[in-house]
Amino acid sequence: MKILIIGGVAGGATAAARLRRLSEENEIIIFEKGEHVSFANCGLPYHIGGVIVERSKLLLHTPTSLKTRYNLDVRIFNEVLKINKEEKTVEVRNVITKEIYTETYDKLLLSPGAEPFRPNIPGIDSDKIMTLRNVADMDRIIANTKDLKNIAVVGGGFIGLEVAENLVDIGLNVSVIELGNQVMAPVDYEFAKMVQHHAAAKNLNILINTGVEAFEDKGNEIELKLNNGKTILADAVIFAIGVKPENGLAKAAGLELGVTGGIAVNEFMQTSDPNIYAVGDAVEVFHFINQVKVLIPLAWPANRQGRIVADNITRGNRISYKGTLGTSIIKFFDLTVAATGLNEKLLKRYNIPYRTVTVTRANHASYYPGATNIVLKMNFAEDGTIYGAQALGREGVDKRIDVIATAIKGNLTIYDLQEIEIAYAPPYNSAKDPVNILGYVAENMLNDDVRFINYDQLDDYLSTENATLIDVRTKTEFENGAIPNAINMDIDTFRENLDFFDNNKKYVIYCQIGLRGYLAQRILRNNGINSVNLNGGYGLWKPVNS
Repeated sequence: MKILIIGGVAGGATAAARLRRLSEENEIIIFEKGEHVSFANCGLPYHIGGVIVERSKLLLHTPTSLKTRYNLDVRIFNEVLKINKEEKTVEVRNVITKEIYTETYDKLLLSPGAEPFRPNIPGIDSDKIMTLRNVADMDRIIANTKDLKNIAVVGGGFIGLEVAENLVDIGLNVSVIELGNQVMAPVDYEFAKMVQHHAAAKNLNILINTGVEAFEDKGNEIELKLNNGKTILADAVIFAIGVKPENGLAKAAGLELGVTGGIAVNEFMQTSDPNIYAVGDAVEVFHFINQVKVLIPLAWPANRQGRIVADNITRGNRISYKGTLGTSIIKFFDLTVAATGLNEKLLKRYNIPYRTVTVTRANHASYYPGATNIVLKMNFAEDGTIYGAQALGREGVDKRIDVIATAIKGNLTIYDLQEIEIAYAPPYNSAKDPVNILGYVAENMLNDDVRFINYDQLDDYLSTENATLIDVRTKTEFENGAIPNAINMDIDTFRENLDFFDNNKKYVIYCQIGLRGYLAQRILRNNGINSVNLNGGYGLWKPVNS
C-alpha cells in the first residue's frame, strides 16, 4: 500500500511511525513544505526565553533520522498544491527547485495543522509583526527582538502568555493586549483574574477589553491604535490571537468541511472521501462531554488521532476517536494553571444546567515544609456527572487536573471522586486529596448539607434578601482586608454568640477559603438559622473585585 502524508509534527509524524511499526511493506511518503518535519512546537516559547538552551533539542527528528529508523521517505520543502481524489493523486511543488510533480496514493492522510489568524486590519503586513507557529518563526522572533526593549503581544491565550512570560524573563518590557474581558479562555473569569494579578506582580502589563484597530510603522517602532482611542508604541509585535484550521487543500479537493471550518471526519478520522483521513488541528471533532462539534487545537488529540489513523489504515476501521476533552495546562511564571472539560462560560452557552464548587487546599500536608495552596474548581450536574474542572497553584495542579480528566473519561461521578485512593505521604499529599475534597463538598451541596452562592451572586443576594454578611475569620485577618459591610465574628466564638442571629433573617458567611465558612454555616443551620456560604471565600472574592 502507498500512503501519502501531508504535514508532519504531532499528527502526521505519529501516524507515519505507527504505520511503519505495523507494516514493513507499505510505502510511506511525508510531504512538509517547511524545513522541519518533526519538532516540539509547544517548546518554541521556552527557547525564546532561554529556558531550553539548545535549539537542537526542539528538533525531534530529521528526514535522515526518520529514513534510518523508520524507512520513511520524508520530503521537506515540498508543498502539496492539489489533491485529485478521483484519480487518487496529489500535485507537489519542490519549493527550492520549483519542480512540479505528481504522486499517486492508495491512502492519503491530511495533517496540515492550523495557521495563526491574521485579521485584515491596516498595517497587519508590517515586518515588525511576527507570529509563532514553527521553528523559522521562533528564529525570527529571537533575531528580531535581540536588541529591543518594548514588545506588544496581541492575544491573551496560551501562546500569547507563554511568549510574553519568556520575553519578560529575558528582560523585555511586555504588554499583552486582549480583546476579551479575560485572558486564558479555557478557564473562568475568576481564575483569569488571579492570572492577571500574578502578571502584574511579575511586571507584565495586561490590557483586557482592548482591541487593535490598526498598526502603523513609526521609524524603528510600530504604533498600535487601540479601540479605546489610545495608542501604544512598541519595537515589535507578536500576534497571537488564535489559529484557524488549514483547510485550503481539503476544500479545493471537494472534501466536506464542518460547521467550524475544520475538516469534517467520522469516528475513524475518515473524511468524506473514504481513502482520505485527517488529523490534528485542521479537523473538526466532537467534544467528549456534550458531543458538540468543536475545534480544539492541542497536542494530545493530534497524537492520539495519528495513532488511530495508522491502525485504521493498516487493519481496517476498528478504532474510534472518542472525542476531545480539551485538557490543557500552562506554566505562567511560578504559577501553573490547568483546565479540563467544560467551563462555566461554555455550560451557559450550551444551556446546560450545572452546579459549581471551589475549594482551596494545600498541595501536600500543610505541616510539611513548602506547602502551597491549590485553588480547584469543578462544574457538575445534579446527578453527579462531572462536566469540567480548573486549577491554579504553584505545585500539584497537573496531578489534580489529570485525575479529574481521567475520571471524566472513565464516566466517574462526583461520588466516585471520594473513592479515589491516592498515594499519600506528607511530602506529596494530604490523607484527603483536594480531589477527594471536591467530591465531598459536591455531595454536601447535592444533599443540601451546604448552600453556596458564588462571588458574582453576592451583591444581588445581599440586596434582594436583605441578608447580613458575616466574616468568620480572625480579627487580624479581618483588619487586613475584608468584603465591605461585613461583620467580623470569629468562627470559634459562634456558639457563644448565637443570640446575635435572628431566625427570621438570612446570613451570608465567608472565611478565607471556605472551610471555616462551612463549619459556621453548619452551626447556624443546626440552630435553625438561614445561611449560605460564599463559594471560595475571601481568597476568591478579592482578586475578582480588585
